[in-house]
Amino acid sequence: MKKKYSRRLLREKALQILYAYEYNPEGLERMIAESIEAATTDDDERFFRTLVYKTVAEARMFDEEIEKRVRNWEMSRVALLDRLILRMGMCELIHLPDVPTKVTINEAIEIAKEFSTGSSGKFVNGVLDVAMADFKERGLVKKAGRGLVEESSGKSKSDE
Repeated sequence: MKKKYSRRLLREKALQILYAYEYNPEGLERMIAESIEAATTDDDERFFRTLVYKTVAEARMFDEEIEKRVRNWEMSRVALLDRLILRMGMCELIHLPDVPTKVTINEAIEIAKEFSTGSSGKFVNGVLDVAMADFKERGLVKKAGRGLVEESSGKSKSDE
């Protein structure tokens, strides 16, 4: 069995919380408190809290961004799990500057494959890839830190 890293587990816990929150918007704090033990460092705890809180707070905006990219589909036809995974991915792209964009997209794809339908990985990949390019163009993706490569220049921030 393949070992899951702590951030993957945190993403999966966040997905579970977001799913439960869709059906019962009460008790978000309690759900977070029950899941926070999966965070083994302060950085992981900040990552987890940011991912959950920002995804919830900006769900409407993320849904609008998803809707722009799913031609010929009504949002009601997009599977709830796919929509939640896309919201989380968009949240990471915009609000978590220490996570490389490729990691965000790859993690979203793998989680979609594991928790949603057989075609969800490709769907999530397509939507997030287009969203990432648009977010970068609009200046919404601001990645910083060692090892984070800017796609356009091929240089890391430390090379500049």
